[in-house]
Amino acid sequence: MAENNFTTPEEDKMIDDAFNDVLEGYLNSNHRKKVEIIKRAFNFAKEAHKGIRRRSGEPYIMHPIAVAKIASQEIGLGSTSICAALLHDVVEDTDYTVEDIEQHFGKKIAQLVAGLTKISGGIFGAQASAQAENFRKLLLTMSEDIRVVLIKMADRLHNMRTLGSMAPNKQYKIAGETLYIYAPLAHRLGLFEIKTELEDLAFKYEHPEAYQRIEQQIKESEQRRSIEYEDFAAPIRRILDEMGLNYTMKARVKSVYSIWNKMETKHIPFEEVYDLYAVRIIFDCDDTTKEKAICWQIYGAINELYRFHPDRTRNWISKPKANGYQALHMTAMGPDGNWIEVQIRSKRMDEIAEKGFAAHWKYKIGEGDEESELNAWLRTIKDILDNPEPNAIDFLDTLKLNLFASEIVVFTPKGELITLPNNATVLDVAFELHSQIGCRCIAGKVNHKLVPLSQKLRSGDQVEVLTSQSQTPKEEWMDFLVTAKAKTRLRQALRKMQHPTIAKGKEIFDNFLQQHGIADTNEVVTKLQGMYKVNNRDELYLLLGREEIALSDDVAKLFKKQPESKGLLSKILRLPLAVVPTKSKEKEPQSPGIETPQKINTKETYHLHYNEKGSNFRLADCCSPIPGDNVLGFIDDNGEVVVHSVDCPRALALKASFGSRLLSTCWDVTVGKFLAHIHIEGIDRFGILQELIQTISTHMSINIRSLHIVAEEEVFRCDLTVLIDDSKVVSELCANVKRINGVRQATRIH
Repeated sequence: MAENNFTTPEEDKMIDDAFNDVLEGYLNSNHRKKVEIIKRAFNFAKEAHKGIRRRSGEPYIMHPIAVAKIASQEIGLGSTSICAALLHDVVEDTDYTVEDIEQHFGKKIAQLVAGLTKISGGIFGAQASAQAENFRKLLLTMSEDIRVVLIKMADRLHNMRTLGSMAPNKQYKIAGETLYIYAPLAHRLGLFEIKTELEDLAFKYEHPEAYQRIEQQIKESEQRRSIEYEDFAAPIRRILDEMGLNYTMKARVKSVYSIWNKMETKHIPFEEVYDLYAVRIIFDCDDTTKEKAICWQIYGAINELYRFHPDRTRNWISKPKANGYQALHMTAMGPDGNWIEVQIRSKRMDEIAEKGFAAHWKYKIGEGDEESELNAWLRTIKDILDNPEPNAIDFLDTLKLNLFASEIVVFTPKGELITLPNNATVLDVAFELHSQIGCRCIAGKVNHKLVPLSQKLRSGDQVEVLTSQSQTPKEEWMDFLVTAKAKTRLRQALRKMQHPTIAKGKEIFDNFLQQHGIADTNEVVTKLQGMYKVNNRDELYLLLGREEIALSDDVAKLFKKQPESKGLLSKILRLPLAVVPTKSKEKEPQSPGIETPQKINTKETYHLHYNEKGSNFRLADCCSPIPGDNVLGFIDDNGEVVVHSVDCPRALALKASFGSRLLSTCWDVTVGKFLAHIHIEGIDRFGILQELIQTISTHMSINIRSLHIVAEEEVFRCDLTVLIDDSKVVSELCANVKRINGVRQATRIH
């Protein structure tokens, strides 16, 4: 942001036009018309942000106006939320306080602005502890008033739409954070339009070339798709007209991100993504009691025309998703022999699906059965937040898994429904029922058959939990628990059991530091955690208390003796989150919260050098990138640059959690060889292995380091590792292998 104390007449007109656009949309909605307070909020915000400009150069007030427009017209919120959106940056960026907002606009708007101020500047700060704490604030505020997160979602969407004006490393951080947290959160809240746009925008900045290529391929295939759609839709229209329904029918093309995701996970080219679009039928129905019957009538009519895929019918009208989504899905075989998904829903269901059920929660419609699902989810979030000190990345990963999770529904012996994430186990059900049942659980009965605690459940299973008074919680249970609620409750139970041992370990640790004159600083603990491969202080104390490790005089030599600090300074140094700066020029491991080493400028592109003498980077083991790949750099605790593929799952977590330590990178001319893994599939025939080896080794002079080939009946699969110079060689190798008679697929895998 920059200061410039005047706006031009053209800019004043632009600001007024943008605000009038917000007002017009609000007046066309079905909310009560509270125009006066919205105008007052606009004038207040305009005056507060006077003279401030965004990085793009436009007056800052344009951002709150844009956020208010998204909150109103794309999410469907009312005047209270519009006012809060207009005022959301006032407390953060100006001298006004929450009390000033309350005095001018009342308690409710002030509470929303206060909630938004708490979580401003992105979810994550520089330190790991702060990341988890800020995310807790976001979720706690959400469980108090869902509108805070909905306005935050509008704020994030506008920031993503204007991301082009940011520096490359900021783009990586914000795009990574968006994919990691905001997109799944939008999905969970039922904001499907916003979720899709957030994913596409994040993908556009992370993989610009792939984004443009897929976008171009979608345009080029548009004419063919239109013909296919008309051939498929015409007979359905005739039947629906005969039924006398008022309806709209349209083809919905998959988003660029979801197409790319499918290509990556299934290792297929664009041409083989057959479900590029879905057909959506939306019908008018004033009587909600008749909606389900009409859905099934349409389903039956289409069934007369086309053959259905037996495993691809999804009934979300009888049991809506936890975010309120309702629709009937089926997959039909079109005239051209391709499978086409058909989605049937009423106008009311469509509005909930597009704008998000959360927008209606307690504000537009009364508390009903469907709201109770969302309330249950919000209660679960509060339950997660009871865990006082989770490792930040683990904490975020747990929540992310729960946000993304596909859901299953299981039954208790009494017939009660329990909604759980996909892959949930018997033990998850036990902890869902009660902490004590989880801690005492010894086995389960699924559909009357005895099964172990780790048994994964499927939708429709009837689950009975068996307990024993002699059973105690086990650490290894964490390996097969899925729900955040169960993991939190197990951690609490284990901590309670381990408390005496941890206290003993802490006493040993404190005595050790005192004997050797070592201050209890964050650096000391971080070094010891790294040495003994533990995540936090409690784990370190636990190992000491169990006498599984011992702190010897040799360990003490690793730390410089520091004079004992007394009084207030000693208390400050002993705070668990204190980061003590050091003037030592020695290269020491850094804790996650310490700033990026000054010698590397994170704002400039970092050039990756590699030759016979060495390199200025290290390749990440998790994704094994090679020169030519789309990569980013991450400065680790030792100041070393670790290179990850942009779409590596580990990089996603790093982008969301350690944005200040990311580097925009580019490959310089390299000398050296890198390992790449190739997967090949095709129709088996005599001599095909010889041709493969001849093509790769003889014709292309590529060194094969390992090869594993298996043939089952008529099909073969081959995995090989090769030494190559860069990603272009891999593309060339795959193209040449595909030309071999019988090979159907050749793709690089990570």
